[in-house]
Amino acid sequence: MGMFIYPKMYRKLKRGPQVILPKDIGMIIAYAGVNKESVCVDAGTGSGWLAVSLAKIAKKVTSYDTREDFTAIAKKNKEMLGLENLALKKGDVTKKIAEKNVDVLVLDLPGSDKALSNAKKSLKIDGIVVGYLPNMEQVKAFVKKLNTLKFAEVHTIEVVVREMLVRKEGMRPTNTGLWHTAYLVFARKV
Repeated sequence: MGMFIYPKMYRKLKRGPQVILPKDIGMIIAYAGVNKESVCVDAGTGSGWLAVSLAKIAKKVTSYDTREDFTAIAKKNKEMLGLENLALKKGDVTKKIAEKNVDVLVLDLPGSDKALSNAKKSLKIDGIVVGYLPNMEQVKAFVKKLNTLKFAEVHTIEVVVREMLVRKEGMRPTNTGLWHTAYLVFARKV
């Protein structure tokens, strides 16, 4: 038995660069309120795990990356799952985000705080921006910029998964777990 059971979709997906794992994807979807009417932008496509996960639920998803080699992996994942509502774009969101009236915008790239002005222009009122940030220094810069731009309801979380060992002799946590991947920062445009 493996450590974590991922849905079949994730076991089939191709990987190149580091991916956002299901534990964080689930929290992004739940806390940002992604649903079948949502228009989403994902910036920092990487292998496209978040982009395809959003596209399985949302009305429309656009995913940006500056690297064509990463976008090529994401394109294979998109095609394997037959996702017509996912558009992959080469572009730098710190310079421009073309989409308007976006419900949820996820930033998973170095210097995510530098994309927040464009994210705010792209989001509709009450839209949610999410920062996927590996270290605390990035969180501090991101939250500082959110406050400067007058975003509301700023919350930062970390998702930790601990599997339980269930045996006849007793139950306890296993000695391993899926600990830190990134901090998730959520904020609302008002």
